[in-house]
Amino acid sequence: MEHQNREEGLERLKLEFEGISENEEFARVVTAVFMSRLNPTLEEVEDVKIAVSEAVTNAVVHGYGEKGGRILMELKARKAPEKKLILSVEDWGRGIPDVKKAMEPMFTTDTSGERSGMGFSFMEAFMDEVTVESEPQKGTRVLMEKRIGR
Repeated sequence: MEHQNREEGLERLKLEFEGISENEEFARVVTAVFMSRLNPTLEEVEDVKIAVSEAVTNAVVHGYGEKGGRILMELKARKAPEKKLILSVEDWGRGIPDVKKAMEPMFTTDTSGERSGMGFSFMEAFMDEVTVESEPQKGTRVLMEKRIGR
């Protein structure tokens, strides 16, 4: 058995699922149940669910489009010294050529007019920290943190 290096005081959950729109709701529910161990307020749960929804939707729509692919979601809960939820959503899709530009409000690569370009703005509004790492044709990883019980 391989010894796993555990960060002190961190509980973890890794979940890999198919990058299809039906799994966006699944990701939201799993996240809400996982973060319940931190005793969050309803508002904190809703904030995180919105951010997760946006991150997964971006992976499905912009990362993979019609071809589909896999998404890895990792959740970490830290109870001390302060309660914090740390989560990442990763895909191996198209990637983002210019992350800074993609994070600007109203920017979208969608030509159908169905997307508002507010996904990253919502993530930043509802989470305490948002970091996006991406490389064209290799994928994107969105890392978010939320302090619980401030």
